Amino acid sequence: MSSTGARRAAPLGRPRLHLRRTSSTSDRARELAAAGAPHGTLVTASEQTAGRGRQGRRWSAPPDSALLMSLLLRWRAPQRVPQLLPLIAGLAVCDVAGERALLKWPNDVVLASGEGLAKLAGILVEGRPQEAWSVLGIGLNVAVSVEQLPQELHATAATLGRSRAALEPTLDALLAALERRLGQPPATSLRSFRERDALRGRAISWAGGSGRAEGIDGAGRLIVALRGGGRSALAAGEVHLQRTG
Repeated sequence: MSSTGARRAAPLGRPRLHLRRTSSTSDRARELAAAGAPHGTLVTASEQTAGRGRQGRRWSAPPDSALLMSLLLRWRAPQRVPQLLPLIAGLAVCDVAGERALLKWPNDVVLASGEGLAKLAGILVEGRPQEAWSVLGIGLNVAVSVEQLPQELHATAATLGRSRAALEPTLDALLAALERRLGQPPATSLRSFRERDALRGRAISWAGGSGRAEGIDGAGRLIVALRGGGRSALAAGEVHLQRTG
């Protein structure tokens, strides 16, 4: 068994269902999970018509240009579902994307772009913790041309800039990275995240206030130094960089 408690009966990515076009790979993976599909089941697609991220945001990518995948993970017991799964998945994406890739808490992989951050990949974890399974959805811009995305995304999207032929090798590398990262102790994951933390030291805001990001704690919560003094630990939610000047 891995340190996270995931079942290891077969390599991640087997069996695999690949769809030319679907609404959402995570929707299909959830259906398969409810029907009893095994740990490691993978759903991929060339195109999604209703791909989504956190808070219902849509994930947009031209056909055959992004890695669109959802992976079913089954755990030994409900209490073994790892709290750090989105961070672990982000680290695996960074392993594949290279040294420039950074992690924007809680679930984005980004590249530095001027004073801001451009989104390279998004991660969404869904599932039924009481039944000890999770669906890990990842969208990674592998061969995306930013100019082909909606105009409003041009300044905030990033791509690996690889060829379409690189999609399958990138998937293979990502599955191997996920297998390795899922087997690491939580302390290792936290240390690795801190080395790639895109928010640390930056002014940020969220629905409940604003302050300066000071890294993550042992539970993966974002620690913020508040403008009025004191500190707060954010367990979930959307955070935004604040403009300087």
